[in-house]
Amino acid sequence: MARKKWQVWLPLLFAIVLTIGMYIGFRLKETTAGVVFFQNTHRSSLQEVLDLISGKYVDNIPSDSLKNTVIDDLLAHLDPHSVFIPAKEVDEVNEELAGNFQGIGVEFQLFSDTVNVLNVVENGPSYKAGLQVGDKIIKVNDTTVLAGKKLKADDIRKYLRGPAGSIVKVGILRDGSPVNVNITRGTIPVPSVDVAYMMNATTGFIRINKFAETTYEEFMFAMEGLQKKGLKQLVLDLRGNGGGLLSEAADIADEFLDDNKLIVYTQGAKVPRFEYRCKRDGLFETGKLVVLVDETSASASEILSGALQDWDRATIIGRRTFGKGLVQQQFQLTDGSALRLTIARYYTPIGRNIQKPYNKGKEKYEEELINRFHNGELVVGDTSKPVGPAFKTPGGHMVYGGGGITPDVFVPFDTTAQPDALNQLYFKGTLSSFVYNYYIQNKSFFKQFSTPEAFAQQYKVGDKEWSALVTYAQKDSIQLGGLPEKVKTGFYPRLQAFFARQIWRTEGYFEVMNPKDVMVTKALENISKQ
Repeated sequence: MARKKWQVWLPLLFAIVLTIGMYIGFRLKETTAGVVFFQNTHRSSLQEVLDLISGKYVDNIPSDSLKNTVIDDLLAHLDPHSVFIPAKEVDEVNEELAGNFQGIGVEFQLFSDTVNVLNVVENGPSYKAGLQVGDKIIKVNDTTVLAGKKLKADDIRKYLRGPAGSIVKVGILRDGSPVNVNITRGTIPVPSVDVAYMMNATTGFIRINKFAETTYEEFMFAMEGLQKKGLKQLVLDLRGNGGGLLSEAADIADEFLDDNKLIVYTQGAKVPRFEYRCKRDGLFETGKLVVLVDETSASASEILSGALQDWDRATIIGRRTFGKGLVQQQFQLTDGSALRLTIARYYTPIGRNIQKPYNKGKEKYEEELINRFHNGELVVGDTSKPVGPAFKTPGGHMVYGGGGITPDVFVPFDTTAQPDALNQLYFKGTLSSFVYNYYIQNKSFFKQFSTPEAFAQQYKVGDKEWSALVTYAQKDSIQLGGLPEKVKTGFYPRLQAFFARQIWRTEGYFEVMNPKDVMVTKALENISKQ
């Protein structure tokens, strides 16, 4: 009997509970600013204006264009690093931090309206399909002709890239003969570590170009490899590294610092303090360490170098860094676009925020680097007048906040005037085209060198290569014949490094170029004195 009564009253009880729950939900909506559970019918004046322009304006205006303009103008009143990312650009932006993309795995360049294969990623899709350096890509999937057209590099990438596992048919020209190749696309790594090698029996060199999702993993692989070769001291090159993921920089700092030392902390008006601390035994907590930085080292690069400087763990060599002390978080929007919004500032272990001023607008903010050239800072490096307030490290060294990381040892920017003719080699793409073609014509000669080290020791650029370059440059109306002997011979090492890059990519370039690099030389001198 009791069970039957319960069955009769159960539906009514459920209805009452449901009604009370709905009432509480509505009340919560009115009194909290959390997640919006119900559609707000009240439109802002901004949305009303956009709707009126879209529905009533005399001319047709793409709604996306109008909204993007409004958003950009709004963000311009915040800071220089809060940006709106249109939906069509989100995947490309995300790829930069992912450390990989999906495609066929070749490095190409347009020479004379023809797509030339400069390098083939080892063990990648194109490598497995048999593509070779020197191949010319003429067609894609029989229908899309690439040769002889004024295409941009981004257009070509769209034809060649695609989901991993998909097949693309590529028509190539090899030694003058047409060949068709089917390539199964795959995931192609984009390395963060440009090079990792031993400069001598005990000193290693690692260069990191960005902090992506794979950077810490790549760094650990490189460090473990160098330690097997006798690593005792390290030169870490962060020049030109514009930053990336804060967490990756913190993980790398953890490999150099001991105990539970503070690496960096973040805090904002609406974001509570969050600390990144050491959490594991590091691979290199005691060896001699030098970090190279310059005016384009930013964000995560400054987090890493700032933490090592604050704890007196490394000597920072180079020039004052960019000065970005803001943290962004990316928010996905409903239409597929994204907002990368600054939510906090970051602080080094002893409390430095190295963000340079941005209160005069984005244009002035971007001009600050150029001003360093004009006011002589990059040449003189007057560290007696550093930017920002002074702080003292546990070891008693004075360091400074505001406007970047001031190095412990200054190395001036090379202001040696380079003749316009040499500059034109870069601007017109003539140098890269020459290096590629010279390599193709002399491939059997270059193949005798098995490593960049052997190449650097056994091969020297001379008058033969220079004469070939002079003749080649004339096709682009660049006259090199009358340059002084000192300028000519001074260019030989760079040309040799570019040949090494053609053969071994970035690894080859830096292994060959580093012995002539003033900042690297200064790093080796500093290590020898420690």
